[in-house]
Amino acid sequence: MDGAPTPLALRPPETVMRLARMGSFHPTRLSFMRILLRRVEKEQWRIDRPIWDIDKSGVGRAVYRVSTPSRRYSLVAFAHDLPDHLRSDRVIAEAWDATFVLFDGEPSPADLDRLANEVPLQEAGRMSPTELTLSRANRSARLFSHVVEALANSRQPAADELLSVGYLMRTTAVYGSGKFGLSDREAYADRPELAAPFQAEMLTVWLIRAFTVDIVEHLARTSNLGAARLAPKTRRALGVGNSTGLGMAPFLISHPALVHAWMSTREEALSRVRALAITPDSWAVFRRAVRFAKANAASWWSDHSLQQRKIADLRMDLQSIASQERPSNWDTLWRWGEATLTLEGQEVLFALMLEPHWQLVDDLSSHMSVDEEASFPIDADGTTGALAALIARNYKWATETDWDQAEATARLWYVSAEKLEPRLAERADEPLDYFEQPLGPARDVAALAGSLIEWPADTPLSKFLQSMPQHRHAVRRVQIVAGNPYAEVRDNTLSQEMLPIDLLRAKLSFFGATRFDPKSDRWVRISMFQGAPFPDEVGRLPMDHWMYG
Repeated sequence: MDGAPTPLALRPPETVMRLARMGSFHPTRLSFMRILLRRVEKEQWRIDRPIWDIDKSGVGRAVYRVSTPSRRYSLVAFAHDLPDHLRSDRVIAEAWDATFVLFDGEPSPADLDRLANEVPLQEAGRMSPTELTLSRANRSARLFSHVVEALANSRQPAADELLSVGYLMRTTAVYGSGKFGLSDREAYADRPELAAPFQAEMLTVWLIRAFTVDIVEHLARTSNLGAARLAPKTRRALGVGNSTGLGMAPFLISHPALVHAWMSTREEALSRVRALAITPDSWAVFRRAVRFAKANAASWWSDHSLQQRKIADLRMDLQSIASQERPSNWDTLWRWGEATLTLEGQEVLFALMLEPHWQLVDDLSSHMSVDEEASFPIDADGTTGALAALIARNYKWATETDWDQAEATARLWYVSAEKLEPRLAERADEPLDYFEQPLGPARDVAALAGSLIEWPADTPLSKFLQSMPQHRHAVRRVQIVAGNPYAEVRDNTLSQEMLPIDLLRAKLSFFGATRFDPKSDRWVRISMFQGAPFPDEVGRLPMDHWMYG
């Protein structure tokens, strides 16, 4: 970048790619929700609601139309009358309060009738390439009813009720990328508005959020035409909840090249900012972001003991950050944070330091997509000795693990036959070894290293692979990591000590999720777009100042 200081060295993968740190990640300017809303603002997307055919019991259909400079998209929503006893966040549920699809273009009446037959069935239905995402949501029953009742009585809902939940509905899945007949990502990945990761999914959730507010106001009006509408500040305090389990956890293991793109881009942003002097203006923006983060942390609660400790660490560290006098440069502040703060504090400091420097950081969002297929072919032209050298350089931590200890391979990943979703089992308790998925790369690379010892160093790699094809996936992994150092989680993902929620939080931080609230070490509830502007506020409110002030 012309005139910009030379970025400092990136933090090494050995520091960044540890589960304890990844499980402390916070949303940043590079989170996918913020990337989406910045584009919405820059291009002045127009969003309207051409169809609202919902009856007084809250059943029917609606369409939210998005007009971008080059094309249109439509969220088609179906509202259902779901008895309370059928409301479940589990993936095995078969009925929901609302179901959704993001349609590529504007659906015709025939399209809407077809979707009405298929979308409510979710996994049991069949989509077509004109649909980009498929989703469903359930009401947060107590808060939903409270808001409807309050508005129907011409008053605003209680602030403490809103803060205790933070959303009117929570999604239990947002599918994309070709599942159930949906369009493959490669069919639209070259569109500028959807080129960044998960933009179709983020657009879906943002529009679902609008639907959740529209339907509570609609139900309030059915009992009182003079019902109140949610005050702008009140409705912006509502996000979309999400319940996420083990289905998401393996993503950061099974997409190494993409994970490197995400992580290296994130680290590049930090290195750029650390090279800068701190001006009074940039310090003022930072201080405002700290105040906003403190307020968020004060209202963040969880009933999970591990998360309670992390929230306490965060609150303590934010107080320490707030007490700092302005140093001469960001690197000085960063080094203080590394020496003083917990992992929670270090990672929130990371996010806060990016806020004043959007001109230097936001362009990096274009670096977060990658052609994963390009890294898939194995280069078999080398030797076993060259491959062993790569393992020694990048996988010392894996080869030094004692894999004969039961604790090292206490868990295994498999795919549920019922829902085709990843699951985690205790190896000693369930005879599932035959069904194990290759989600323990550290063990597999260590086994590869053990086999290589038995071959002369000048053996062609092609000959080794012909003789030992069981190592092909590990060879590919080693070669990917050789050129993509942030591609690998530097921890044992089969260990008895491994916490899947660390993987979940890392990925959800890239989405931009907040209010991370684990319900066990395997599933979590979060909030999405909480505090963000709504579609009808495009052009009237800044779209990128909602997360940190």
